[in-house]
This record gives sequence, structure tokens and C-alpha cells, in this order.
Amino acid sequence: MTAPTDPSSPQPPAPTDVSAGDIQPALPDQPALPAVTGHDAAAYAQRMRLLGILLMCGAVACFACLDATAKYLGRHVDVLAVVWARYASAFVLALLVFNPITRPGLLRTQRPVLQIGRSALLLGTTILNFAALRFLQLDQALAILFSTPLMVAALAGPMLGEKIGPRRWAAIVVGLVGVLIVLQPGFGAVHPAAILSMLSAVCASFYAITTRVLSRFDSDATTLFYSNLVGVLALAPVMPFVWTTPSDPLLIVLMIGFGGFGSLGHFLLIVAHRHTPASILSPFSYSQILWTTILGFVVFGDVPNRWTIAGVTIVIASGLYLLHRERVRRRG
Repeated sequence: MTAPTDPSSPQPPAPTDVSAGDIQPALPDQPALPAVTGHDAAAYAQRMRLLGILLMCGAVACFACLDATAKYLGRHVDVLAVVWARYASAFVLALLVFNPITRPGLLRTQRPVLQIGRSALLLGTTILNFAALRFLQLDQALAILFSTPLMVAALAGPMLGEKIGPRRWAAIVVGLVGVLIVLQPGFGAVHPAAILSMLSAVCASFYAITTRVLSRFDSDATTLFYSNLVGVLALAPVMPFVWTTPSDPLLIVLMIGFGGFGSLGHFLLIVAHRHTPASILSPFSYSQILWTTILGFVVFGDVPNRWTIAGVTIVIASGLYLLHRERVRRRG
């Protein structure tokens, strides 16, 4: 998964900084800068913005690697086992980094039902997308997932009370037309698994909305920890029926280190937003399509077709226009 931005402001979400199964939590739009003034402050702000951009590009590269790993593993291991491995490895990393034993407040949430519901939506997003990746090219799945911010922008009105003007509605509609171009309904060129990607994008949209609401009550660390915890616990009862230990050492290594890509990506994402406003970072999250296309070609020999290129161009243009309209509205 664009990333939803500051839930306290009525701005549209930025592009989904995600893998096919990961959507980032809401993050502050404006980082705090040290108390320096004049030329030094401007130079420092510029350096921090460049650092944030580099971190953002690194984050979406990690998410692209996560998708590629999921697609590769999905050809050899049951999809539910792949999803569980992703959550289990990320959960172990979260235990090591956050250590709830020494930080008992980490497990304290003001909205437990919302936390569980949000985590369930993320789990559904992950399962649907990993299942779709078994049959779709990486670039096709990501192009469809890029519709998430458009859906969030549309849902923000009735669910969050945000005002959406006619120009933003037009951008949303045009962006969804771009998704239809990728899907090519009626032409039969895209595998029916694209429906799973669309359902995943719908889940991701509601997930993003709940994340924006939840960020008003719980910390990012608490929310990230519950995301992995709920995923591990929810799939644990199913594992005895679908789990088979891979015999290939490469598959074992990928299963163990699977969550590392997602965890590192989210870490880079959080640090990037700490240094640089989300409005500046958001356009660079679309660089994920570049990494995804490269990995799809190198690992799987996939080449984007003209429909995917045309569709993703329209979707990205629509998302960037939404960002532009938000900046204009803020200045006004």
C-alpha cells in the first residue's frame, strides 16, 4: 500500500507506499525541525528533505522486494503459509525491536476493537494480494493497488466528513478508469486473479481509513505491533493443515527473512516522514512501480504490456493531481 497522511487534516491520501499486502500507518505530515534560523535553517531543511526522499525510495524498494518474494514463494508454498511466514518473521523482529516486556505500554490500546478490525483488514489485504500475485505480473498487481488512495479519497467524505470538490471527484473517476484499462474488462487479457487485487485494494482502502482514525489514539509502534500479532494469531490454527516445510534451502531462507523487507520498509518510511513532510514524499512513492517492473523482468521475465503502462500512467497522474489540488486548497 498510497499512504494515508495526517488523519487530523482533511487532505487526500498520498500514493500507497506499500507492498501488495502492506499499507503504512498514518504519519505526521510536518516533522519538527531544530531551533535554528536564517540560512542555516533553510540549508538544514533542504538536507532533511533530500534525506527523506532517499529514505522513501529505499522504503518502496523494500516493498517491491517483499512483493517479488511473495510471488516467488507462492509458486512453491501454500499462499496462507506464505502470509503467515510474512507475519511471523515481522512479529519476531517487532519483539526484538520494541520488546513489550520492557515497554508494557506498547500493548496498551485505547481502541482494542478498532485495532483488531484494522489488523483483520490488513490481513485480508495481504492474503488477497499474495493470492493474486501467483498469477499476475508484479506491475499489474501494483497498478491495481495504486487505486487505493483514490478509493480512500472517495471514502473520506462519507466516513471522515471531509469535503471533496468536483475536481477531486473527477481525478478519482479518471484514476479508476486507469485501473479499468489495466484490468481490460471484456478483453480476457488479464488473469481473473485481478479481481482478487481489486478486492484487496478495497480492503486496503477501509484499512487506511481506520488507520487514520486509530492514529489519533494509539502510537505507531502499538499499531504496528498489533498488526503483526493479530496476523500471527489468526493464521496459527490454519497452519497445521497447509504448512509443509520447504526442502529447498533458498525457500527456507526466504521464508525466514520474508518479514525483514516489510519491517525495514516501514522503518525507512517512518524515518522519512520524521524528516520530510508527507506532501513532498508522496510523489516519490510512485517510484515503486520502477522497482517492481525491474524485479518482475529480472526474476520472472515479465514485461509490462501497453495496457498496464497506459493504465498505471493514468492512475499515477490522477494521484498526483489530487496532491496538487490539496496544496492549492491549503494555500487558499
